[in-house]
Amino acid sequence: MLNILLMIILLIIILIFIILVLGIRIKIEWAKINSEIDGCGKILILKKLKVYSFDLKSDDKEEDESDDEEKKEIDYKKLYELAKPCFNDLKLFLHKVFDAISINKLENHLVVGFSNFANTGKYIGYIWAVLTMINSSIPNSHLSAEPSFAGSTIDFKGSLNIDINILKLIKPTIDLLMKKEVRELIKGVRNG
Repeated sequence: MLNILLMIILLIIILIFIILVLGIRIKIEWAKINSEIDGCGKILILKKLKVYSFDLKSDDKEEDESDDEEKKEIDYKKLYELAKPCFNDLKLFLHKVFDAISINKLENHLVVGFSNFANTGKYIGYIWAVLTMINSSIPNSHLSAEPSFAGSTIDFKGSLNIDINILKLIKPTIDLLMKKEVRELIKGVRNG
């Protein structure tokens, strides 16, 4: 009985280690055609198993802004004074976070049209220039655009896969949370 329990615990530890090494994948797909915005996002472990998903839909409902009055006022000067000593630590942490994140796939197709044909041609040239720079600087990216001379329109469709290596994030997160100034900043943000 004890051997079986130890084997189960060992298997759980191995599974957790594999998830930490392989990390997670965030997969987002989006599309805008006419005035409809549609999309979805998924969080995957082991690059195949879906853990969480969410929808990105356009809603015609307007949200009530009456609950804004209930929120307490934020003192930005106090938060700035708390964050000022942490800037170098936060910059180093963000650098390490960007090292742990890799873009596996970035695709987007843009259809742009204006009511004036000359403006459509001029702006599609600017867009192509920017997309060429982005495609050459980000590996595994395919961004494209096409002009539409059928009237004023902006439509797009795309997808994004981001791989996050969790194992690379553990040490920088612990190092950041061990700093006294960062803990004081967190307390200040929580207290408002």
